[in-house]
Amino acid sequence: MPYPPIALSLPLPCVQGSPDWQRVDFISDVHLEEREASTFDAWVHYMDHTPADAVFILGDLFEVWVGDDTTDTFTAQCTAVLQRTAQRLPVYFMCGNRDFLVGADLLRATGMHGLSDPCVLELGAQRLLLTHGDSLCLDDVDYMTFRAEVRQPAWQQAFLARPLSERQAVARALRTQSETRKHSHTDYADVDAHAARTWLHAAQCQTLIHGHTHRPAQHDLGEHLQRWVLSDWHADTTPARLEVLSWLQHEVHSPTQGLRRWPLHQALAS
Repeated sequence: MPYPPIALSLPLPCVQGSPDWQRVDFISDVHLEEREASTFDAWVHYMDHTPADAVFILGDLFEVWVGDDTTDTFTAQCTAVLQRTAQRLPVYFMCGNRDFLVGADLLRATGMHGLSDPCVLELGAQRLLLTHGDSLCLDDVDYMTFRAEVRQPAWQQAFLARPLSERQAVARALRTQSETRKHSHTDYADVDAHAARTWLHAAQCQTLIHGHTHRPAQHDLGEHLQRWVLSDWHADTTPARLEVLSWLQHEVHSPTQGLRRWPLHQALAS
């Protein structure tokens, strides 16, 4: 039996895009970690050079995040990149399943704007529903049960009260479990189409944008509804998985309603 659908608390938080925005970028699942230097370098290059007017990061920017008191060199480098990008253009951040413990301290230090999951982005007459995506993977019952537990404020307060070294040890153990599952070629649950349509109707949106599943695609949900899935980022694969989804104001009347998915080098050259 799938996990019960998560009901939306209406009205949803809404971000009002600026009328001056000509391009808005969406990325997710970069999974930044020190040992993935090529992916980190690609992300830094993107953040420093994107011509977008705003960037929305829809979760799992970090491979793991055990609290805003993390002080290692790699975290400081990531923070510096986010700081200088946020000084140049608005950067919005939504927590994912890997970095759901990102808190107000990191947002304040970087200048990013926090996003609720889900939320609505209004760009002119368009309303886009944004989510990380994990809360719609209802067939992954074990994960959904785990998610319901760790998203409770009491659980998070208790976990963050533990010494940093203990939290890091827990994160390493969870990562080992994840790697074992990956190497066993276990199929991950996809977004439940009925739940996605229900959310879209409730939010009065036609387009859902999310990450999490690592299955970049555009899905027709029927009833003039669509679902766009963001790419995960891996620079060392062949070909590299480094994609950006952009909303382009001058293409809003196209069949894709202004949305375009393109490789990183094309996204930076436009």
